Amino acid sequence: MSSSNSIPSKRATAHEEAFEDGINPISHVKSAGAMTISPELFEKLYLTPKTNTVGDARRRFANPTPLGLMGFVIASLTYAMVLMGWGGATTLVGVAGIFWFTGPILLLTAMIFEWIMGNFLSMMIMGMFAVYWLSFAILQTPSWMIAQSYSTTGSAAEGAASKAFNAAIALYLMVWGFWLFTTFIFTLKTNTIFASIFFFAFISSFVIGGAYWKVSTGDYGMAMTLQKTGAAIFFIVALLGYYITVVMMAAEMRMTLKLPVGDLSHFWPNSDISLADMEKQQ
Repeated sequence: MSSSNSIPSKRATAHEEAFEDGINPISHVKSAGAMTISPELFEKLYLTPKTNTVGDARRRFANPTPLGLMGFVIASLTYAMVLMGWGGATTLVGVAGIFWFTGPILLLTAMIFEWIMGNFLSMMIMGMFAVYWLSFAILQTPSWMIAQSYSTTGSAAEGAASKAFNAAIALYLMVWGFWLFTTFIFTLKTNTIFASIFFFAFISSFVIGGAYWKVSTGDYGMAMTLQKTGAAIFFIVALLGYYITVVMMAAEMRMTLKLPVGDLSHFWPNSDISLADMEKQQ
C-alpha cells in the first residue's frame, strides 16, 4: 500500500522507499510531517485519519496527542478509583484540582496544537474531554455551592441527596453518553484500542448516570452498585488510554516495541484526499 505525502519533500529518501515497499518499522520514522508515512502509522501517532493540510506545522511542532492523552488518563484513573472507593475514598472533593488543572490544562493545550496541525478528530476529542473534566471540577468544588442551591436550608448534604440535583446530573451524563457513542462511530476509522475507549466510556456514562438517577429515587443500594460498576468500566477506559499513550510515546521515541492497536484504517477508503477531490467522487 503506497502512501502520499501531506508535506512535500525535496527528494525521496531510503526511509520513504521502505514505506512505499510496504515496510513500516517505527525505527524508520523521523516525524509525521518531515517525510512520507503510511496512513496507518499516521493514525497510530495522531489518532485521526491522515488528510492533506496546508503548511508545515506537523514538521515544526512536536506531536501534541500524547500530552492530551496523559491528562485524560490521570484524571480518568483518579475518577474511577475514587468512585470505586479504593482505599476508603468517598468523595472527589480532595482531588478536584486534578479536574481543574491536570486534565483540562493538558487537554486544552493539546487541543490548540491539534487545531494548528489540522488534526480534526483529535482536536474535537481533546476539547470534549477538557470541558467534561471542568464540569466535574465545578460540581466537586464546595465554593461553587452547587449542591447547596438545591437545599431550602442551604445544606450541602441535603442538596446533594435531593431528587432535583441527582436527576439533573443523571440527564447530563446521559447526554454525554449519546455524544460518546457518536464519537465512537467516528473512531472506528482509526484503531481498535481508541474505538474501545469510546465504546466503554459511552457505557460507563449511562451506568454512572443510572447511579445518580437511583439516588434521586431513594434507591441507595442500587445506586452504589451502579456507581461502582460504572467506575470499573471507566477504569478500563483509563487503562486503554494509558496503553495507547505508551504506544504513541514509544513510536515517537523510536522504540521498536511491538504493541498492537488493531488498525482499522484499511477497512476504509483512503482519507488522504482534499475536500474538493472528495466532492468530485460523489
